[in-house]
Amino acid sequence: FPDQTISVDQHVELGRQFGPLEGHPNLPNPFTAHNELFELAASHGGVADEWHTDITFRAEPALMSVLHMVKCPDTGGDTMWTSLYRAYDELSPPMQELCIGLTALHDALPHNHPEQMAVHPVVRVHPETGRKALYVNEHFTRRIVEMNATESEAILRYLTNWVSNPRFTVRYKWHEGTIAMWDNRCTQHFVLNDFDGERVIQRVTIMGDKPEGEAPRWEPWINEGRLTAASRHDRQLYQYLSKSSATD
Repeated sequence: FPDQTISVDQHVELGRQFGPLEGHPNLPNPFTAHNELFELAASHGGVADEWHTDITFRAEPALMSVLHMVKCPDTGGDTMWTSLYRAYDELSPPMQELCIGLTALHDALPHNHPEQMAVHPVVRVHPETGRKALYVNEHFTRRIVEMNATESEAILRYLTNWVSNPRFTVRYKWHEGTIAMWDNRCTQHFVLNDFDGERVIQRVTIMGDKPEGEAPRWEPWINEGRLTAASRHDRQLYQYLSKSSATD
């Protein structure tokens, strides 16, 4: 929605119409102190230039985002979105069948908090549309739970590259005053790190969504006897599953 004039309070009130809000759990606002608003200021890049869905390292990730472009450079800094519906629908039937039976570990390593972890279905079912969406991303997804490390690496690399296929994507050139809204349950986005000059966004993030999918068909792949020689992601997965078992 271009050419909008909106205050911080109006922005927050708009977001509240869709559910509870939360500022970013790990990144502080540079200018505007508000616990229900996330603000990011960048120049010469410094943006999330990897495909991702917001904060999937949480047990209940972002349901929806409402972004206000406060200031943008004359050129560069566009945002691309991809449809995770299309990404799933255009997989071959055997790959669809495999992915439906898997879960994946996500963490906040890009924010220097790898201890913040969650496991979600590789294919989630949208609670309102009932459609399946491919729910792994290159920014936060670390490991497929039911596969060994090398299998996980190969499948994840394929899937996270697949979502960026141009057939699934759109690209938007920003202007100051634009409001953008998107559903985090069935999209990923990517900011092009190709600009000079200040780029300031303010975003409200609607929370309260737990990804659901079909139950996994295999047990987690954990070899406790080899944990000392295992990769960091193997040890991380063991830590997460141990903590989950103790909580249950």
